[in-house]
Amino acid sequence: MSMQAPVPSALVLEHVSHAFGDLQAVDDLSLSLSAGEVVCLLGPSGCGKTTALRVAAGLEALQRGRVLIGGEVVAGTGREMPPEERSVGLVFQDYALFPHLTIAANVAFGLKGLPAAERRARVLEALERVGMARSAEAYPHTLSGGQQQRVALARALAPRPVAVAEGWTS
Repeated sequence: MSMQAPVPSALVLEHVSHAFGDLQAVDDLSLSLSAGEVVCLLGPSGCGKTTALRVAAGLEALQRGRVLIGGEVVAGTGREMPPEERSVGLVFQDYALFPHLTIAANVAFGLKGLPAAERRARVLEALERVGMARSAEAYPHTLSGGQQQRVALARALAPRPVAVAEGWTS
């Protein structure tokens, strides 16, 4: 009988704390997410949900605790991996689509290091997953708000990250 090593959690926050001056936004948060798991952080405005996600993504510097992605420490214990190397996809509340780029180009934006054929395949795959493949050559201003949400989600999923979504459900 063979024993397989346990699969590390996709995203782990260990005793994470973050303050803005005297305001303690996140206080000793520990959270472990498995691959494919869907979790909803609920709470009133200003309670630290977005700050916790920004710390995980590296958009806010970790002040206390550790962040691990796929079992690797990306922040804490003297390590601070840059956001672009963390494989965390964020969907911002305002979607942050580039108005001068097509939908396909918006989704491809974070895939710069890939060969062109793989980049095209990932864009199409991500757009198909959110039901927006037919709009690949459209521009953001031609889409409804809900369609723009789906494009932002496709852009977050295209690099195949540990996807952390924020504020895109209604």
